[in-house]
Amino acid sequence: MADNKERTFIMIKPDGVQRGLVGKIIQRFEEKGFKLVAMKMVWPTEELLKKHYADLAARPFFPGLVKYMSSGPVVPMVWEGLDSVKTGRKMLGETNPKDSAPGTIRGDFCIQVGRNIIHGSDSVESAKHEIGLWFPEDKKEGVIDWASWAEKWIYE
Repeated sequence: MADNKERTFIMIKPDGVQRGLVGKIIQRFEEKGFKLVAMKMVWPTEELLKKHYADLAARPFFPGLVKYMSSGPVVPMVWEGLDSVKTGRKMLGETNPKDSAPGTIRGDFCIQVGRNIIHGSDSVESAKHEIGLWFPEDKKEGVIDWASWAEKWIYE
């Protein structure tokens, strides 16, 4: 059951927070069976966002992305469960909402690529990096120690 411990990073972007979709998005991950292990609401700095999106720094849309992402609060989260990265990406839908199937978060809630309401890690490695960036080891705010809280999770 070690696979049940895979973690992914999911972040609701400023447009998702502004539109009041936080609860609906959390509900989808909970109903799927994933365990929420960290969450906070934060107004991110440009410095943090430049680190988060460093792989896109050379792209022409990068300055606009950083400006948009720092325009309001975001909700970074860590979800745990079997194949959480791969399944989480499927739940989000395509980066461009027009290519997203109905039933996905982007397919149901947005229409524009520049305002696609949510970010999700694209690999286990990027999830580890993003989790460390938004929930650093030296600052445990927002992180739940489930081992001390509950003896067993439903799928364990």
